[in-house]
Amino acid sequence: MSTCEVRSPMSGSPGLPVSAEGDPVFAEPWHAQAFAMTVHLHERGVFSWSEWAERLSAEVHGPDRAEDGSDYFDAWVAALTGLLVSKGIGDESDVLALQESWKRAAEATPHGRPILLENDPQR
Repeated sequence: MSTCEVRSPMSGSPGLPVSAEGDPVFAEPWHAQAFAMTVHLHERGVFSWSEWAERLSAEVHGPDRAEDGSDYFDAWVAALTGLLVSKGIGDESDVLALQESWKRAAEATPHGRPILLENDPQR
């Protein structure tokens, strides 16, 4: 049996979103997108997995994080942002401005429609 066929003990965590078959899934589409972006950047050599793990661990175990892990992907995005800023790939103020733009786009998008950055009324 390969390691891919072995179910992680974490898959039984309370509150973890699961599919109809009981497999873990992302709770929100943006969680999957953040995950995919991180994998893509790693594959392009932007950072090593050990750099990523260290940064994510620091965020997840930060003093302001929810004890129940409900803000895990907020920590994920903060870790990715911090890593990109530390590598000189992005500027923190630009990232924060983009986050605000996405929030405005989400608020301006009718329910059930895709959220597009072009929907930001201030763009």
